[in-house]
Amino acid sequence: MTVGDSGDQLKSLQATLASVEAVLDPDALRTRIAELSKQAGIPELWHDPEHAQHVTSQLSTLQGELSRMEGLRQRLNDLEVLFELADAEDDAATRAEAERELSALGEAISELEIRTLLSGKYDARSALVTIRSEAGGVDAADWAHMLLRMYVRWAERHGYPTEIYDTSYAEEAGIKSATFAVKAPYTYGTLSVEQGTHRLVRISPFDNQSRRQTSFAGVEVIPVVEQSDHVDIDESELRINVYRSSGPGGQGVNTTDSAVRITHLPTGIVVSCQNERSQLQNKATAMAVLRAKLLERRRQEERATMDALKGEGSGSWGNQMRSYVLHPYQLVKDLRTNYETGKVTAVLDGEIDDFITSGIRWRRQTADQL
Repeated sequence: MTVGDSGDQLKSLQATLASVEAVLDPDALRTRIAELSKQAGIPELWHDPEHAQHVTSQLSTLQGELSRMEGLRQRLNDLEVLFELADAEDDAATRAEAERELSALGEAISELEIRTLLSGKYDARSALVTIRSEAGGVDAADWAHMLLRMYVRWAERHGYPTEIYDTSYAEEAGIKSATFAVKAPYTYGTLSVEQGTHRLVRISPFDNQSRRQTSFAGVEVIPVVEQSDHVDIDESELRINVYRSSGPGGQGVNTTDSAVRITHLPTGIVVSCQNERSQLQNKATAMAVLRAKLLERRRQEERATMDALKGEGSGSWGNQMRSYVLHPYQLVKDLRTNYETGKVTAVLDGEIDDFITSGIRWRRQTADQL
């Protein structure tokens, strides 16, 4: 890398980081952190554990975001000095060190830049994810289970708490469906680009003749409902059933009818929860999931109305969106962005950040073209 090249890259990083700071506004972050810190110091806050957890989680996230931004700014300033030192002393070792830091810093600033692209109305919220097996029989059920593990592992890698609300196990292997929450700010905006149909091609472990099988699973991602949302539900429009929770193979995990299934009769939306011992807790969680699904339905209706007024098609990118091939070769490819990798095992173990990043950038570019 020539001196001119490194200088140009430094200028580019300075401009990118300045644009990130303009969007994220460090001064506003400091003000908000001070407000949340004051709230977190009030003993009465914990009289409402759910609200207290929301406050402390948001505080931790904003503190981390500010620290990350300030750290990148300091690293960039230090890097300029390091390049100046290398040039002044004509020191090859110092220049090599500076170029390594330049590459690493470029990646770190690019990752932070992605955060600025999450500016949708609900992007800052936690995510509610539902995975369903689709075409492909037992292989599809097994594939849905593999996807559930992939997303839970992704959350674990980032330190995001998850809570599985309901799992419907298939008879032979895998799951029919599962609903879980990823409880961290901006996980809805981040994971929303994962929505759609995921396709798996492999030699079926359930086929005695070891034939290649194609199976499908659907991923739905919606924002968690907050107190500021107005989602009215008429109790008379609900059918509520209670049943005994069960695990794989019908194994009983509870001795009482504590699991709850709620059907919203006007829309046909069905939600269920069986993760708590208490029927009342399961009902409260199921109602929260129902409110989130009704909010998403309202959002989709509003979006369809706006698209019709603008004379546009739906432009849906949420159908078949990614292909995972395990045989006869190994490749994971996003069908929207064309980003691909041969590291299938790593992807299935939760290393999907590059797919998410390319999806977020693709979504912004697509929106800008409309």
